[in-house]
Amino acid sequence: MSMDFASGKELYRLCREHGIAISEVMLRRETELGMVSEASVRERLARSLQIMEAAVHEPLGKPRRSLSGLIGGEAWKVYHTGMADGTDDPKPLCGEALTRAIAYSMAVLEVNAAMGLIVAAPTAGSSGVLPGAVLSLAELYGWPETKQMDGLLNAGAIGYLLMRNATVAGAEAGCQAEVGAASAMTASAVTELMGGTPEMCFQAASLAISNLLGLVCDPIAGLVEVPCQSRNAIGVANAFTCAQLALSGITHPVPFDEMVDAMYRVGRSLPWELRESAKGGNAGTPTGCRWAAGGCSADSCAEGCGAGQTEDARQKQDG
Repeated sequence: MSMDFASGKELYRLCREHGIAISEVMLRRETELGMVSEASVRERLARSLQIMEAAVHEPLGKPRRSLSGLIGGEAWKVYHTGMADGTDDPKPLCGEALTRAIAYSMAVLEVNAAMGLIVAAPTAGSSGVLPGAVLSLAELYGWPETKQMDGLLNAGAIGYLLMRNATVAGAEAGCQAEVGAASAMTASAVTELMGGTPEMCFQAASLAISNLLGLVCDPIAGLVEVPCQSRNAIGVANAFTCAQLALSGITHPVPFDEMVDAMYRVGRSLPWELRESAKGGNAGTPTGCRWAAGGCSADSCAEGCGAGQTEDARQKQDG
């Protein structure tokens, strides 16, 4: 039987009929359609994990600012504040697992902003969520590399469905399609890694999409730095939350496939200013606009983002 699938419903059917996890279905699909051996697939997964590990750890040992100066050193601050282990140090507010995951997710964005090597999972702007979760948990629980690969395979299956049936491009459907997608992929992966069933994985992914539905894409100066970095932190926190909900038996009334459709429809209905144009949201504020090349003036704003205009001017422009 073919292991290909085009929807969450079809993927779940394969899991149920064969009695296997989402990761195993994805592994068999890769070998079948790619006409390659399992060893070849795992070799590529091992390379991805290697890149991810370097990206989450490098900024913690050697912080450096991005070329723009917008970000740099945030991951180090989160890690060394949240993971303080002195006798008089406060306990991590978010707990060790989430604090580590947040720091790791932010670290990857610093590597990307400094022109370093990352794994787009599914995009550069959302590349910190999946490694932040999988690698932090792997370190805490001592998971072998093969189990970490299962996490990537599971996430890959969810990401494939999002790309096939919707989009993962912020320019097309907002940040809900980038960090939202990464969060859904990660929620599903973490659920499986923590012993959840395929049904629980889909519940976690559906909840994750629902929680970030409508999130706009508004990078300051058009750079994948702010608010992208902090949104990766939110993405991994959302993934952990949704995985915990699903593992606790909590369900979302809207099925995964319907949530994917909803995300795409919401994204397409967002105004263009909120789809990676660097003209709205954070980027459209007076301060955000000043970060853009060439600065910001009332005249330029009248034709673009609107920052710097008075309320009267904006009302006149709106007609």
